[in-house]
Amino acid sequence: MAKRGFLAFILSVTVFAAYAGSAKYVFFFIGDGMGLNQVLGTEMFRAAITGQTGIKPLLFTQFPVTTVATTYSATNGVTDSAAAGTALATGHKTKNGAVGVLEDLQTPVNSVAVWAKNRGCRVGIATSVSIDHATPAAFYAHESGRNNYHAIGCDLYEAGFDFYAGSDFLEPVSKDNTSKPNLYDQAEEYGYTLARGYDDYLRKSKEADKMILFQPEAASKTDRNTIPYAIDRGKDDLTLPQMTRSAIDFLSKDLSKGFFLMVEGGKIDMACHSNDAATAFREVEDFDEAIKIAYDFYLLYPEETLIVVTADHETGGLALGTGAYTLHLQVLENQRVSENKFTRVVNELRKETGNRVEWDTIRQALRENFGFWDTLQLTQRQEKRLKDVYEKTMKGQNTRLEKSEYAQNEPIAAEAKRIINEIATLGWTSGGHSAGYVPVYAIGAGATLFTGRLDNTQIPLKIAEAAEYKKTPTE
Repeated sequence: MAKRGFLAFILSVTVFAAYAGSAKYVFFFIGDGMGLNQVLGTEMFRAAITGQTGIKPLLFTQFPVTTVATTYSATNGVTDSAAAGTALATGHKTKNGAVGVLEDLQTPVNSVAVWAKNRGCRVGIATSVSIDHATPAAFYAHESGRNNYHAIGCDLYEAGFDFYAGSDFLEPVSKDNTSKPNLYDQAEEYGYTLARGYDDYLRKSKEADKMILFQPEAASKTDRNTIPYAIDRGKDDLTLPQMTRSAIDFLSKDLSKGFFLMVEGGKIDMACHSNDAATAFREVEDFDEAIKIAYDFYLLYPEETLIVVTADHETGGLALGTGAYTLHLQVLENQRVSENKFTRVVNELRKETGNRVEWDTIRQALRENFGFWDTLQLTQRQEKRLKDVYEKTMKGQNTRLEKSEYAQNEPIAAEAKRIINEIATLGWTSGGHSAGYVPVYAIGAGATLFTGRLDNTQIPLKIAEAAEYKKTPTE
């Protein structure tokens, strides 16, 4: 069916499905940091690289129900991921930094995932970042601080969901108290099979009662915080679409129970904290690829499946245009690696040359990874900016890295990113979050509940209504 016959199929099936019985199979997709312009910018970028002006739609933006949601927390006009994740998971506002507890930082509140489990459904949580990061943690943990990673890991086992997937645990051994249990050791104690990578999942999943899927150990030694960006991905890297496919496969072992699956595209946020537009747009595309896998499941069970897509907040204050009435998003295709990956490229050059890298070497690296002087011509001023950064940082000096929320990058990598954004006519207002609306998309059983302007706290309540989960009181 061409493009899965999407539009025709939607018109013929979804109206009925939206009014059908309760949602037996629920998918809740959260694009961390994915504001309205992150979505629109990705669609415009996809069109621009084919020579068109306009948009090339993502699959999830074509869902028949579309609205927006507010994201402020209990204490801040601009939320963080912990408070926003808690709102999306539990229907309660809380303080920035808290997961799964009320504003008093003591009273635990159950999530829609717990409500699903209590109804007898199988439950899964998957993310492209660490499984104990703020957004996934909000669905199973109860902690006053989002950085209590070891305690959050212990909460994961206490919640007892059927399937978890992420890059790894951030703190498998407690930094504060070495007598606390090792999180890897707890897996067997709680009946979990631990798989490292997609192939390992395929080998182990059939015999497993409960599953934790992490990236291969070699990848975690490089970066246990996240799986690699889509733009940087190698053939052996674990991906968000693979996690989603694995989760559906595992939760489908007993379809009679129904299931709830939350999938977070966590690295959209990280790319936007770095103001790395090319990387962010590729992350949104990868998020859409994960949603396509859920959509294929929906096509099998359209009357019993609900897919909801939203974000916890917008990150970076992305502006599509910087004054002139034009966009040149097609130039972002010349960027072949993330700012973070180019930093590693430069680090290797430093090691090879004893921290005295020749300008011609840096120039060649920029040509290969950003297309500068090759497919993308620079102005004299832009070239001077790069050369000035080189002179100040690449000739044996002790260099101060440029910091964003989750990364520290080489100044030459940061400048190259700024220049390609400038050529694309993209702007950023900050390296943090904003209070902008986030989009909400829905399809399937109960989708019509998601109409009108929403607050993020309403979304899990509407999912529960669609799926007939009984909302449990605070513990």
